[in-house]
Amino acid sequence: MPVLDQINQQIKISDSEWEVMRVIWTLGQASAQEIIGVLGDSKDWKPATIKTLLGRLVKKEVVWTEQVGKKFIYHPAVSESATVRSATENLFSHICAKRIGQTLSELVDQAELTQADIDQLKELLEQKVAKETIACNCIPGQCECSHHSA
Repeated sequence: MPVLDQINQQIKISDSEWEVMRVIWTLGQASAQEIIGVLGDSKDWKPATIKTLLGRLVKKEVVWTEQVGKKFIYHPAVSESATVRSATENLFSHICAKRIGQTLSELVDQAELTQADIDQLKELLEQKVAKETIACNCIPGQCECSHHSA
């Protein structure tokens, strides 16, 4: 089963599940023992915890399994980039559309970036076409924009 890069539905995984997925994405595929070897010490998680997380990821169809002998090999069913895109869309759906620029600025300010990253961001911003105005998408009381002022 190939890794899906384009996903039509939102990918919702917990922070703990995300850590398991990072191992699978990095290795390309992994057995439970390999994942336990990576996360067991760094996260101080018991093998049963990691196996529970793997079971949840299979149920959510984020990973698929292949049995090899007596063990299962876990493969990503979605790409890391599709999952990051989904998480970003989810974040933006929870904040006022008028505050997305400010949120992006705060994220860039907090991030450690290479010169290549900065150059890529500059190029992207130079190509971006600015909107004259951005409509508020909040419910009354959620923000202080003039759209909701009395």
